[in-house]
Amino acid sequence: MSLFYAGTVPSTQAERPNVIVIMSDDQGGGDYGFMGNDIIRTPELDAMAKQSGLLTKFYVSPVCAPTRASLMTGRYNYRTRCIDTYIGRAMMDTAEVTVAEVLREADYRTGIFGKWHLGDLYPMRPMDQGFEDSLIHRGGGIGQPSDPIGAEGKYTDPTLLKNGVETLMKGYCTDIYFDGAIDFIESVVKRKENFFAYIATNAPHGPYHDVPEKLYQEYLKVDFRPIMINKKVGSARLKSETDKLARICAMITNIDENVGRLFEKLDELGVRKNTIVIYLNDNGPNSKRYVGDMRGMKTHVDDGGVRSPLVFHWPTKVKALKTSDELCAHIDLMPTILDACGVAMPAKVKIDGRSFLSLLTGKKNSWPKRQVVIQTHRGNVPQLYHHFALHEEPWKLVHPTGFGKEQFIGEPKLELYDLGKDPYQKNNVAAQHPKVFQRLKKSYENWFADVSSSRPDNYAPPRIVIGTKHESRSVLTRQDWRHAAGRPWGRDSNGYWLLESLKPDNYEVELIFKEEHPAGQAVITAGKTRKKLSLVAKQKRGHGVMMALPAGRFKFSVEAIFNGKTQGPHQVILKVQ
Repeated sequence: MSLFYAGTVPSTQAERPNVIVIMSDDQGGGDYGFMGNDIIRTPELDAMAKQSGLLTKFYVSPVCAPTRASLMTGRYNYRTRCIDTYIGRAMMDTAEVTVAEVLREADYRTGIFGKWHLGDLYPMRPMDQGFEDSLIHRGGGIGQPSDPIGAEGKYTDPTLLKNGVETLMKGYCTDIYFDGAIDFIESVVKRKENFFAYIATNAPHGPYHDVPEKLYQEYLKVDFRPIMINKKVGSARLKSETDKLARICAMITNIDENVGRLFEKLDELGVRKNTIVIYLNDNGPNSKRYVGDMRGMKTHVDDGGVRSPLVFHWPTKVKALKTSDELCAHIDLMPTILDACGVAMPAKVKIDGRSFLSLLTGKKNSWPKRQVVIQTHRGNVPQLYHHFALHEEPWKLVHPTGFGKEQFIGEPKLELYDLGKDPYQKNNVAAQHPKVFQRLKKSYENWFADVSSSRPDNYAPPRIVIGTKHESRSVLTRQDWRHAAGRPWGRDSNGYWLLESLKPDNYEVELIFKEEHPAGQAVITAGKTRKKLSLVAKQKRGHGVMMALPAGRFKFSVEAIFNGKTQGPHQVILKVQ
């Protein structure tokens, strides 16, 4: 047993629960029948909710990767170096200890199926962070610059990474993830072992070009105006919104159908009663649509952007329809899961969350008054006061300056809301409650200082390590580069990758471009080493050169020049010779 593990577990497999965490991507807090949505069909999740415990005030981050970092570690994402969703800032520091690592040390079998979004290359892959079985896509979603070449944007018959190897799969991506999880669960149960399965769909995240066709056609006949925020839309806009919502809803109902398949398999295997199944979404909805009595959507720090229902199914321990409205968050998932499994937190790991298991099992009713802070925005370094929300029931202190800005200019204009009386955040009561305002403002400032000092050089981006036995090749994509010029993912953009090599070596370097191009030249720079390469017109792949790369830490960049204009490659493949 590793030194990282400091707990004891029940002696037999039957005495401890299995765990499944299902997290959808960009499904909003109102996108469920049991949350009052009469348009989107979620019969399986509705049935699950009726047989489960429910947390009604459960908070997540407003965008993908930060939520995932907190879920995995029980820590605020700013402690983990994961501060954004792309350009090298979605990578999580490898010193972080994940729930998968701890459970694996406790002899659970661990598997991930779907979206990781915390680093595509060694040592940040899921198999480097505790998962034995891994079936995932790269980056933040299918359809992004990290897609395998030749399989761009394919939700149907995608090329996924199966234990790190690009593998052509058949079927629709969500079905494939659940198929993989079901096969994994069945194999573990047959071995009479315990499992932790993390099913993180990339649906209903965009793009929306490839959705389950039958469900899409059914939803095209639906009148979506009851769940539209702006109900006074013209006929052209209504047609466009209907098409978009039909695609999103088709993806959500497809997830729901797969949840039903999963429960059928648990029943068939006879393990449902002692299997914890948790369902949540990673942030608010990806369009302005129904979110109950809240306002906001994805990227917003209003409640509609950062609140998710959390359904907790555990028939032997949690009574059906057991509901709690206590303040909980993504940082609480890891300690709750470990608590349920009888596994102690590693002795040297500092977490921010706490187990909410007692709220659902009824062992005790007390829950201390607490504060939960949510903050994230674009950029390389978090800014004090920028796009944050502090929650302390019933108060919400918020500065909604906009996720997409790297910084706000001027003095902060903080707002205070009493969510107990004003859940839609219509009335800023900062002037009426100056003592509360000042107390919460100070609490936030202390929180920001604390999370920003978790380790030396706290916000330095993690580095990709190349030339190891763990990867036969390293695929550098725009997902993980540090942006330097142009629009981050635009054709005219460029950036550099932060690499580390344990020893100098000779590499085959292949440059890949997304679009056809004229003849040109590329300058490849690795630390102090430079290499020039002629680029053949209209050739997307096959631009290759041998290059000696140094040991240690260095920047790696490519400047491709076409007709006097400079841009970066779409991807670069490095392979040791």
